[in-house]
Amino acid sequence: MRFSLPLAATLALSAVQASPVVKRDGPVTTPKGVNDGVILNYALTLEYLERKFYQDALANFTRNDFVKAGFEDPFYDNLKEIYFDEQTHVQFLSDALTAAKITPTVELKYTFPVTTVMQFVTLSSVLEGVGVSAYLGAAAKIVNKDYLTAAGSILTVEARHTAYIRASLGKSPFPNPFDTPQGFNEVFSLAATYITGGTSPVKLPFMAFPSLTLQCSQYYY
Repeated sequence: MRFSLPLAATLALSAVQASPVVKRDGPVTTPKGVNDGVILNYALTLEYLERKFYQDALANFTRNDFVKAGFEDPFYDNLKEIYFDEQTHVQFLSDALTAAKITPTVELKYTFPVTTVMQFVTLSSVLEGVGVSAYLGAAAKIVNKDYLTAAGSILTVEARHTAYIRASLGKSPFPNPFDTPQGFNEVFSLAATYITGGTSPVKLPFMAFPSLTLQCSQYYY
């Protein structure tokens, strides 16, 4: 069985999210040129992606579609709340960058491997979990205390999104006593698999990992 890169990345990072954190081999690595402005634009890049992900789902699936798939009310209304949160995060980060006289990145074009409600909710669980890990990994690199507090407040909201989506899928909303911080390149690599076009005025100093194709047997272990 052959998996496309987006699905392969999703499966790999999903496994990371399910693993307990007891000990890390070392701190999250920081590419050269990373400062608070870069980190805010990194966060904005992820928030644009999440906002578009929920925007597309709300446009492509109806309340009845979710109910038929087993996600009864108020799940659809709560998705609207999650979309509102992501929109608010986008606006906040963009305004913060503008106020600091730093050019903010813009929304790009995205394609998500989603054709059913279940695929959407499953990918939502992964993207929200990766969002938590992204903010957690970046937190130690933020110098400005106000930015750090703001990032922390966004992180906790993303964590609640993750817990809700996981519970809706019948999974534990809090599977581990610790969350896993992810490095900039790791997270950027996942985001890059869904970015299919557009041009940003901001060049982030991160490098997406090379495209890979995973070969798996028909059996799941």
